[in-house]
Parts: sequence; structure tokens; C-alpha cells
Amino acid sequence: MRSSRAELVAETAVTLLAERGMRGLTHRAVDEAAGLPPGAASNVARTRAALLDLTLERLNELEERQLAASAAAPLPSDRAGAVELVARLLHAQLTQDRRRTLARYELALEATRRPELRARYDASGRRFREPAAALMAALGSADPEYDGRRLVIYTEGVTFYALAGAGPEPTLDELRRDTADFLAGLLR
Repeated sequence: MRSSRAELVAETAVTLLAERGMRGLTHRAVDEAAGLPPGAASNVARTRAALLDLTLERLNELEERQLAASAAAPLPSDRAGAVELVARLLHAQLTQDRRRTLARYELALEATRRPELRARYDASGRRFREPAAALMAALGSADPEYDGRRLVIYTEGVTFYALAGAGPEPTLDELRRDTADFLAGLLR
């Protein structure tokens, strides 16, 4: 269990990544945004690499809670239920979890330049592929691992396009329609 100060530093780092990007995440910026005395963030995470690691750990904790809450309900075995589940998860990533989604994308880009962060980032990504494969298995996919990976790629594409793309963010109804079309093609 981390200290409350470490949690505050990590939570503030997530917010700074979402609001200011990677260049705006410094120990000093964390101290100021969190209302901590100068040097407090450095005491929790000595280096920039340690600060990034702490931030990714926090994002993983938050997403694990969300996945655990989703896993408490049985996976839908019908396409309509799967469409609703995926569309609502996507909508949450774009709305109430937007800060977390933006921070994760910032870390994803940084991980392309930091091998030590890449390894941790890739490991955290497996947590999304496993439930996607389980969902595809429940829907009767002939190759749940492959189709689960394609489902993750689809959701990542929708999320990236909505947050960084050239179009407006989709509504929940649009997400339902698009997800239904995607799953129909995937599960022919």
C-alpha cells in the first residue's frame, strides 16, 4: 500500500499529463498543483523515470478497479449485450474517464522512447486483451484471442480518433451503432 502522499503525487501527475502533456509533467509542477512543499514529489519519486512509473502504476490501479467492477457482472453471451458493454466502456473513456485516457496516451508515446516504461506499459495492456478475448469467446468466436485483439484495436482506434482525430466525439448511440457494425463483421 502506498502512502497517501505517493497517491496524491501519482493522482496529480495523471491530471498534469492530461492537461499539459508530457512536457508539463515535472516534479515542481506536481508539487505546485498538489499544494505540496517544494521537493515533496522528488521525495516520493526521485527521478523522472520513477515519476512516470508511479503515474503508470496509478493508472493501472484505477483501470483494474474499473475492470473488477465490470467483471463482477457476467459477460454477455449475446451480441446486443456485448454492443452495450463495449459502447458504454468506450463512452466512459471519452467522458468521465477522459483525464485518465489522455494520460495513458501520453505515457504510450513516452514509452516508445523509454524501454523500461515500454515493458511496464505493454504488460498493463495485456489486462485489456484478456477480457476482450473472454468476451469474444462468450460470443462464439472461432478464434477469441485473435478477435479479442482486433476488438481492442477497434476500441483504441475509436478512442484515439475521438480524442485526437479530426471529427467530433461520438455519442453513446453512435458508439452502439458502430460497435454493432464492427462486431457483425468480426463474427460473421
